[in-house]
Amino acid sequence: MKKVIGLLAAVAFTASTAIAQGRGEPHPAPHAPPRPEVGGGHIPARGPARTPAPPAGRKPVAPNYAHAGGHPNAPHVDVKTNIWVGHDVRRNEAGLHLDHPWAHGRFGGVVGANHIYRLGGGNAHRFGFGGFFFDVAAVDFAYANDWLWDSDDIVLYDDPDHPGYYLAYNVRLGTYVHVEYLGE
Repeated sequence: MKKVIGLLAAVAFTASTAIAQGRGEPHPAPHAPPRPEVGGGHIPARGPARTPAPPAGRKPVAPNYAHAGGHPNAPHVDVKTNIWVGHDVRRNEAGLHLDHPWAHGRFGGVVGANHIYRLGGGNAHRFGFGGFFFDVAAVDFAYANDWLWDSDDIVLYDDPDHPGYYLAYNVRLGTYVHVEYLGE
């Protein structure tokens, strides 16, 4: 019996020493990294609303999309507010007018937050996924410089203001560009 009590005492002493030295205690759960204000896997539930027409005679001004610290100077979706930053100021932008909207037909896949597409290669002039091909509007090329054309995930949304264009939202970056469907 003395041997058993001695053994239990030794085990208890060893355990208390380990706990006091920081071993044997469960580690506290690591804090989740702060959620970025743009991108980081956020997917907007819906695309932007239609923008009212600007007053006649209003001169276009180059927008500053970096409206808050840590936001890119590119059209993007604010994670906290789900606002499509930049969409409201581009309604009548000449470079977003197509003389023949839907010249190659309409995209037959899923449009909206319910489906994520993985880019399968190409560049801003022609990229694709799943046998469907698109191109970025020339006025938006610079906004797609950081896209990974062979691996980024995107979600397509209808563009309510520019017939013939979809909005391709980059899930990693939180930025979006206007894209035209080229067909299968």
